[in-house]
Parts: sequence; C-alpha cells; structure tokens
Amino acid sequence: MSQRRNRSKALRRSNFALRVVQRKNGTAGHIYQRKPDANGRNRLQRIASLSPLAFSAGLSLLRESAGLNANSKLEAGPFYPISDEQGAKAACYALISSGLTDVERLIRSAANFRQADPNEASWWLGRLMRDSESRSLRALRILSEAVK
Repeated sequence: MSQRRNRSKALRRSNFALRVVQRKNGTAGHIYQRKPDANGRNRLQRIASLSPLAFSAGLSLLRESAGLNANSKLEAGPFYPISDEQGAKAACYALISSGLTDVERLIRSAANFRQADPNEASWWLGRLMRDSESRSLRALRILSEAVK
C-alpha cells in the first residue's frame, strides 16, 4: 500500500508518465506529458503510443525510464512516473517508433536513446511536438538508427 502511495505522490510531481496496457496482440504502452488542458488545469495528456512490437523492443529504455531494475516487470494498469530527463527520451522513442516494424532497428534506436543526452532529447521532443511537417521526425529516426 505504501509503495502505491509513494508512486501516486511521485506521479503528481512528475511531468511524464508511462502507462502499460494489454492489447489483443501483446503488451503496449502510452507516454503521457503533463500539460494544461482546455480549462487550464495541468493534466497528463497522451503524446505517444507504443505498439506491442515497439514496447517489447524498447523495454530496457522503458524500465529505466520508470526507475525499475532490469528484472522488474512493467504491469498493465497503473501509471509509472518518469523524470523529465527520462521522459523526453521515452517520448522521443515512442514518437519515432510509430509505424516502424523492423525489430532490430527499434532495439538499436532504444539503446541509442538510453545513451542520449537528456538536453538533446528535450530539444528534439520540443521540435517534434511543434513541427507540423515530418522532417524532424525523419531526421530523428535516421539519427537514432531506427531507419536507414
């Protein structure tokens, strides 16, 4: 009970969160960012979804982002609070992995985001969220080795 209470307190303070969901074809996830809603209240809003393939390929990045060790299991249901530094990395990974199906490239991309500088990830996330064109998305996919 106290672990859930601690996670709830951390979730209220964090700007990013991960939620694990169970789909017909496997475990997937959603990345949320705290932003003002239409009424001006700060709420967690979904910014990216992870397919079951992208979720399993990026599991090490997602565990690290959620503050779990390598043997821990991400369970469906609760929100996992994520720090700002790790949240930007996880969100960038989720955004670039959308629609990709090459598992080896997704694994390589997740490993590159684990090693990425948090400031650069934050810059890229801001760019991806503002950019209406797909140039930034394509550039980050190439830099993270998600595509050729």
